[in-house]
Amino acid sequence: MDLIINVLEQGLLFGVVAIGVYITYKILDFPDLSVDGTYPLGAAICAALLVKDVNPWLAVLVATIGGALAGLVTALLNVKLKITNLMSGILVMIGLYSVNLMVMGQSNIPLFNTKNVFTGKFNIITIIVVVLIIKISFDFFLKTKLGNLLIAVGDNEQLVTSLGINKNNIKILGLMISNGLVALSGALTAQYQGFSDASMGTGVVVMGLAAVIIGASIFKKMSFMKYTTISIFGAIIYKLAIALALKFGLNPNYLKFMTAVIVIIALSLNSGVFKFKGKRRKAKSTEIKREGGDVNAKDSSIAQSL
Repeated sequence: MDLIINVLEQGLLFGVVAIGVYITYKILDFPDLSVDGTYPLGAAICAALLVKDVNPWLAVLVATIGGALAGLVTALLNVKLKITNLMSGILVMIGLYSVNLMVMGQSNIPLFNTKNVFTGKFNIITIIVVVLIIKISFDFFLKTKLGNLLIAVGDNEQLVTSLGINKNNIKILGLMISNGLVALSGALTAQYQGFSDASMGTGVVVMGLAAVIIGASIFKKMSFMKYTTISIFGAIIYKLAIALALKFGLNPNYLKFMTAVIVIIALSLNSGVFKFKGKRRKAKSTEIKREGGDVNAKDSSIAQSL
C-alpha cells in the first residue's frame, strides 16, 4: 500500500513536468532541453526561500516565476537572436547550472527542519488538489483565444502570421508557461523529498518525454481523454515502472539507461514502425496471392483453348 501511495505522489508531482514537456514537445514542436535546468531552478529558489522562513506557498510561486523567466530567455534566444530551438535550450540549460549554484550558495540544501506544504499526514490529498488545479486551469486556457493561437502556432505558423498575429509572442508565452510548470514541479518535489540538489534535473526532459509518450501510446484510442490527463497518467505509469524495477533489485545506477530504453521503445511503437512493416508484409502477401490467382486463371484459360 505504501508503494502505491508513493508512486501516486511522485507520479502526480512529475505529471506537472509532463504537462510542461507536452506544451513544448506536442503543441509547439520545440525540443526544449532547458527543462533540465529549469526543474532544479524551481527547487533551488524554493529551498533558498524556505531556509529564510518564507511561506512555502509563496516560495513555490516565486519559483514558478523564476522558471517562467528562464523560459523567456530560451524563447528570446530563439525568436530574437535566431538561434535554433535545440541550441537555445542547451545554452540556457548550461547557464542555469551555474545560476542554481549561485541561488543555493552550495550544491545541496537540506529541508528536513523547514516548514513546507507537506508537513501534514495527508500529503496525497494536497498533491491531488494542486495537480487538479493546474490541469483544469491549463485545460481552460487551451479553450481561450490565446490557447487556440498557441495550438495554431505549433500546427501552422504561416496561418497565424497571415492572420496578422505575431507568432513569436505566442511562442514566448508557451515556453514561459512550460518552464513555469516545470519549475513549480521542482519546487514541490524539493519540499516533498526534503532537499534541493543542483544535479536533480539531469535527464528530466527525457523522463518527461517518456511520460508523455507512454501516456499517448497507451491511451491514444481514448479520444475523450484530454492530453493533460494522458500526460499525468503517463507520468504515474512511468514512476510505477521505475518503482517496480527498483523493488525487484535493479541497480539505481541503471535508472537513466532504463529510461532511455523506455523512450526508445515508446517512440518506436508510437511512430508505427512495427505496424507499418506488418501492413507492408500483409500487402505484399496479398499482392503475391493476387498474382498467383491471375497466373492460375491464365493457365486455366490456356488449358481450355487447347
